[in-house]
Amino acid sequence: MRIRGNVAVSALTALTGMALTLTGGAPIATADPAPAASCGNWSRSVVASGYNMLEGLGFDGRGGLLLSDQSASGVGGAIRRLDAGGARSTVTMVDGPGAVLVSGDTAYYVSGLSLPSVLSGKTDGAIKAIDLDTGAISTVAANLRLPNGLAQLPSGDFVFTSDMGPEQRVSLVRNGSYAGPFAALTSTNGVSYDAERRRLFVSTTFDPVTTIAMYDIDRPGADPTLFTLPGFGPLNGGDDLTVGPDGNVYLALSIGGKVVRLDPSTGASCTVADGLPLTTAVEFGSGPGWDPNALYATSYLGTVTKLTRQT
Repeated sequence: MRIRGNVAVSALTALTGMALTLTGGAPIATADPAPAASCGNWSRSVVASGYNMLEGLGFDGRGGLLLSDQSASGVGGAIRRLDAGGARSTVTMVDGPGAVLVSGDTAYYVSGLSLPSVLSGKTDGAIKAIDLDTGAISTVAANLRLPNGLAQLPSGDFVFTSDMGPEQRVSLVRNGSYAGPFAALTSTNGVSYDAERRRLFVSTTFDPVTTIAMYDIDRPGADPTLFTLPGFGPLNGGDDLTVGPDGNVYLALSIGGKVVRLDPSTGASCTVADGLPLTTAVEFGSGPGWDPNALYATSYLGTVTKLTRQT
C-alpha cells in the first residue's frame, strides 16, 4: 500500500482490486467471521518517530531493528537501522523499499515499490540481501513487478506479494528468477511463513472482505483455508502480518488504524490495539534490547510503536 503522495494511485488500485475480485480474479471467502475473542489489555509506547513513511521492519538479531523508510515520491528511500538504545543509522539507500525479512546472518528486502514504477509499469523491483557480518549487499532476484511482502520457503525459494499494478498476486522466485504465480489470491500484501505448521499466511488489502489465506506448502495446488475479518476490506487496508510465538497471526490494518490477531485453529479474531493511524507492519521483538513478548509496529507517519500485553 501507498499513502500520502500516492493517494490517487491507492484509490485506483483499490477499485482495480475490487473489480478483479468481483469478476472472479480471486477466491472469495463467504463464511462469516468467527466470534470475536478477547485479546486482553495491551499498553503502547512510541519508541521512535521522525522517519518518513515506514513500510516494513525486521530485527537483525544483533540489537538492531531494520526499517524500510520510503519517501512520499517513492524515490530516495532507505533501509535504516535503529538500535535498542535509540541510535540511528542508514544501511543503504534504495527506491521503494518494502518488506524486510531476516534469516540467520542475512537480511532480505524488496525494492521497486514506488510511485514511478506504478505509473510506468516497469518491472524494476528486486529482492536484495544484506550480509549482516560484512554489510555487503547483493541481488537475489531482479526484474520483479512491484514486490511488497516477502517470505522464504524451506526450499530456499522466495514468494513475494503485490497489491498494485496488473499482477496483484503471490509470486514465486526460484534460483534468482521470477517463476510465475504461486497462488491465485489477489490484492495480496502481508505474507509470513510459519515453520512449525508449514503454512504460508497471506493477507489481502483492497478486496471487499479482508482475508487471511493459509496455504499448506506440502500440498501444492490445494485450495487455501480462508479466514475473514470484520469490516469492509478497503477501509481496513490489510497490510503486513507476522506469526507470533504463540502461533497466532498478527495483522496491521493500515486504513483501519488497528492491529488484529487471528487464531488459525479456531478462526476467532480480536483487536490488539486501535487508534494507530496508518500502521503498516508488526513484528515481535528479537535480539538484545528488544522485548520478545512485545509487538513493534511501524506506520506511514514515521513511528515505531511498542505494544505490550498486560498480565
